[in-house]
Amino acid sequence: MLRFGRLCTPKAAGMQRRFLNIHEFQSKQILKENGGKVEFGIACKTIEEVEAACAKIKTEKKVVKSQILAGGRGKGTFKDGYKGGVHVCDNAAAAVEAAKHMLGNTLITKQSGAKGQLVSTLYVTEAVSGIKRELYLSLILDRKSASPMFIGSAEGGMGIEELAKSHPEKIKTMRVNIAEGVDHDAAVAYAKELGFAGETAERAAEQLKVLYNIGKSDDCTMVEINPFVELENGDVMEIDAKLSFDDNAMFRQKKIFALEDKTQIDSKEVLAKKYDLNYIALEGNVGCLVNGAGLAMATMDLISLHGGSPANFLDVGGSASEEQIVAAFKIITGDPNVKSILVNIFGGIMHCDVIAEGVVNASKTLNTKVPIVVRLSGTNEQLGKDIIRKSGLAIHPADDFESAALKAVELAKSH
Repeated sequence: MLRFGRLCTPKAAGMQRRFLNIHEFQSKQILKENGGKVEFGIACKTIEEVEAACAKIKTEKKVVKSQILAGGRGKGTFKDGYKGGVHVCDNAAAAVEAAKHMLGNTLITKQSGAKGQLVSTLYVTEAVSGIKRELYLSLILDRKSASPMFIGSAEGGMGIEELAKSHPEKIKTMRVNIAEGVDHDAAVAYAKELGFAGETAERAAEQLKVLYNIGKSDDCTMVEINPFVELENGDVMEIDAKLSFDDNAMFRQKKIFALEDKTQIDSKEVLAKKYDLNYIALEGNVGCLVNGAGLAMATMDLISLHGGSPANFLDVGGSASEEQIVAAFKIITGDPNVKSILVNIFGGIMHCDVIAEGVVNASKTLNTKVPIVVRLSGTNEQLGKDIIRKSGLAIHPADDFESAALKAVELAKSH
């Protein structure tokens, strides 16, 4: 995998890459510390903190922004029907009133899913005046060229996805040579493509370099500014910001990864990350515990072929411990839609007896009521089968892959 100026390999073959996302107020702080032009703002967790923030913000108008890890906040709707996750308020009293509707409420956006996300933090900022125009700007990693690439449009704002579909010619790009970094003249030329002119183009180019340097030094997978604004006085600013980071860089970006808001993440994902399990939640009713990404995909396919629906992708890897197996069961059974569990293990590096011990201990520890089908094949296969048989638990053994999938689907339908 290519990061800014570095070649590196994922932690394990087939390991899911979970990118770290942080809140806008955290992203803005990183921008500010590195020379980015952002507005003044204060993160608030209580109404009292909102009132105090409003007293410190000099502009009469205040902007109150919900802090959730999903886009489309401005067009979102709260669970109780209150409209908008971002409000520009005429004065402090209006800002406090808006905050009362937003704080502790659940915001639903196009990107949050139907469940929405709980707003436990608000970002109260000054209202920037004299905005001449709003643009879209982001820095991503382009797979085709294996290079960092800026993507921008002079028509920014909340409808950038629709614009890319309807008018792709309005999307402007600039690739960056990772060995050389951002060339100033190229950055100025790109700024002019986005509609900047004269001294303002120079200022925009300087901000491009700031964003690139953040992306490189902090191992970002994406730096998104929407909107990137041009002011009437010729200055430029980042009015909104979203930074994402590569989990493989956690060991050298400890300060940034300490910012992670675990309350905004599915608890099953948090547990999977803790135990280094490759887990993706799906919408079916047959839980899957498999070793190896390829076998996991094949297991999901066979479940679907026989009329079932996989509830997850869960690869425990080639050398999982008993503790990891118990954690995997906790994750799977934490999904109320799971009606049966299929354990499909091919023992190579992984030993079948370790899996069997983990399955038995998990069933006892978690008092699992969901029927379990276990297919073991390979290293220490017979030992594993003996452990399952002697456990006295109602675990359904299977001798081959297909019969295991059939049984799991059958049990899910009847459970």
